[in-house]
Amino acid sequence: MEIKLTKHDKRTIEDTDDVYGIMQRILLRENKIDREKEHLWIIGMNQGGYILYIELIALGSYHSVDVEPMNVFRVAVMKNASRVILIHNHPSGSLTPSDSDKDITDRLIQVGRILNIELVDHLIITPTMYLSFRQIELMQELEKSLKYVPTYQIIEKIRKEEKKIADEKLAVEKSKTKAEKERREKAESEKLMLINALLEKEVSIESIAKILDLTVKQVEKSINRNS
Repeated sequence: MEIKLTKHDKRTIEDTDDVYGIMQRILLRENKIDREKEHLWIIGMNQGGYILYIELIALGSYHSVDVEPMNVFRVAVMKNASRVILIHNHPSGSLTPSDSDKDITDRLIQVGRILNIELVDHLIITPTMYLSFRQIELMQELEKSLKYVPTYQIIEKIRKEEKKIADEKLAVEKSKTKAEKERREKAESEKLMLINALLEKEVSIESIAKILDLTVKQVEKSINRNS
């Protein structure tokens, strides 16, 4: 069921306070009997945060509400929403996310990724307070979960990570090889300069070899390489 916004409601979501301001008024508009049941709403937005729709997805009992992922994203697909926010109320007044709340959020994150629709946040609300999964960093934790990621995607992710590590290792080895080559070339250049300076002073090759702790052959080789 689509929820109509009033003239007092903001049309663009900038932060979680905006979300709660709208959803608090919607919750308080419900009659007292329905307010004692769990509701699940979805806000669909474009990339700029403009609200395209607010939909009541499910109405449950005092303790829980059943959620079907495709019911959450059905309208989002039809109305070209690129971002959605999930909201549900706790009639008990507690804002503590249940294991079920975490699990459905985890699952919806993965379904959203398949549909290329971002689940931005999940809010638990009461008539006076709210909790944002994003603000307490529970959303970020669930976004890293692999529980509902298809096996082939996990394997592909591991392969990509392995390739990335191998590429980084190869780059380090190449960098080391290049640095070592440059060091050797510099040392050889400095050695040759010293040999030439000593030759200009008419120091014999045998003496140069002793000074530089080289063999006569090594000194001659350096001279011939430069000639």
